[in-house]
Amino acid sequence: MKKIPFKSPFGILLFVILPLVIILAISGIRLDLTKEKRYTLSDNTIKVLESIKKPVTVDVYLEGDFPASFKQLQSETKFMLEEFRKINPKIDFKFIDPIKSKIPQDTLMAMGMQPSVLPDVKDGKVSQIYLFPYAVVKYRERGISVPLVVQQNGIDADQQLTKSIENLEYNLVSNIKNIAVDKRKKIGILVNQDELSPEEFQGFMHLATENYDAGPIIPKNQTELTLADVPILKQMNALVIAKPRKAFTDGEKVILDQYIMNGGKTLWMIDAVNAEMDTLTRSKKVMPFPVDINMTDFFFNYGIRINPALVKDVKKFALLRLVTGEVGGNPQYTSLPWPYFPLGIAEKNDPITKNINPVKFEFPTSIDTLGGRKNIKTKVLFESSERTLLKQVPNYVDLKEIASVDSLGQMEKPSTPKIYAVALEGKFNSAYASRIERKSYPGFKGTSSDNKMIVIADGDVGRNKVIKGQPLPLGVDMLTNEQFGNEQFLRNALDYLLDDSNLMELRNRNIEERLLDRQRITEEKNNWQWFNLLLPLVIIGALGGLFFWLRKKKFG
Repeated sequence: MKKIPFKSPFGILLFVILPLVIILAISGIRLDLTKEKRYTLSDNTIKVLESIKKPVTVDVYLEGDFPASFKQLQSETKFMLEEFRKINPKIDFKFIDPIKSKIPQDTLMAMGMQPSVLPDVKDGKVSQIYLFPYAVVKYRERGISVPLVVQQNGIDADQQLTKSIENLEYNLVSNIKNIAVDKRKKIGILVNQDELSPEEFQGFMHLATENYDAGPIIPKNQTELTLADVPILKQMNALVIAKPRKAFTDGEKVILDQYIMNGGKTLWMIDAVNAEMDTLTRSKKVMPFPVDINMTDFFFNYGIRINPALVKDVKKFALLRLVTGEVGGNPQYTSLPWPYFPLGIAEKNDPITKNINPVKFEFPTSIDTLGGRKNIKTKVLFESSERTLLKQVPNYVDLKEIASVDSLGQMEKPSTPKIYAVALEGKFNSAYASRIERKSYPGFKGTSSDNKMIVIADGDVGRNKVIKGQPLPLGVDMLTNEQFGNEQFLRNALDYLLDDSNLMELRNRNIEERLLDRQRITEEKNNWQWFNLLLPLVIIGALGGLFFWLRKKKFG
């Protein structure tokens, strides 16, 4: 029998490539040849998975008869969980068909799952398919529902699928990490400066308590923060200050400064102008005025300044639903543009703002970045469009401005884009390092280790609406039937501040869309169907003929 040369193409195939394929198949090793490394887990993900010490189960409700796009999401989810299990066998999963398992929709919705309703056309009849694209992560007696589909308005189904796959690794590993930790991080909500009421802040508290222990911080003397409150502050990993309307005392500022110097993270939602929509709706006209909470020098130390002037964005704005007429005694509503409610639309690839719905701001002011500070990195999270106006206060805001949203009123001037929210990170220096106040704080610290802070120039960004005493979900506008991204933005903000595993960077993953030409598919559909049908028959016939010829030549 003639020997096959090792260096021949057939020899390389037989002695190198084929054994390599067999070894990889048996060992389960996979090679990721994609440009964006979509099938390679990040080092941070691996560290988190390796830290899991007790069993975690993931139930994925993506099994059954559904469209091809969801089949792809199912395949990607299965692959991701298989990779998780390779890193840590304590992580197990199973796919569940809720219809075959006869799980009532009410039960699934009670678990926090909202159905996706898709049209299904068969034999000329249109029906609806109800899907629950969620994963339920279970650890001990705890469980959490994780949506696998990104909820973002204004994108088509293909983009939504791509963004969901981009977010898949972060979505799964971050929730596994949050539920599997034995000691959850703590968030303190400052309650002393006439902040938002509990009913108005219920939506934020709901999202905060999903992954963290959150509760109020009330000064022991019921008046202001003192040294007596420092022990409880030291237990808090982050502090939230939402719409303070009472000025901070100099003593409180020193305590907050030292909280930050000792590693405490802070989320600020600040109103520099007093303007309330409820008052405007009743009186049709209101005069906003500046609010001084005595924090200008405090924020100046971090290289930012919050300006007491209202921002009007005449390009990116939310709609205001108002009564504009009456028919037969019934009020007629119309949704009209309201430039004082600008929208924060993510235009940069930042993990805090990526893949979320527009964030609704209500009467925001603006933030100036003062050239930055040494060792502090400033990131702009949201800013207005190039068609922005500034209204200095005190000055009237009138509902009649809806009729001419892009016209200049009294004391208004054209302006460049204005910043609504920033994230600061780095080594912070104390504002009191060279001041006499440092002596009032035992163990005073002049510089922090690496720290983070988020400042938002709108106190209402975290406020949910209250209808007849009942709080609505954060970001929901019942009048215009819109879901804004406020909840997801603030959830991401907390995760960014408290992310010691650096998992947030996974939200920056981009997967290039490589979509087929749908028009060409339609035009050439029949040709390719015949090609796929006949090609295997031709190959089999050719191989059969070759085998017959070789046999005849050898034995004939």
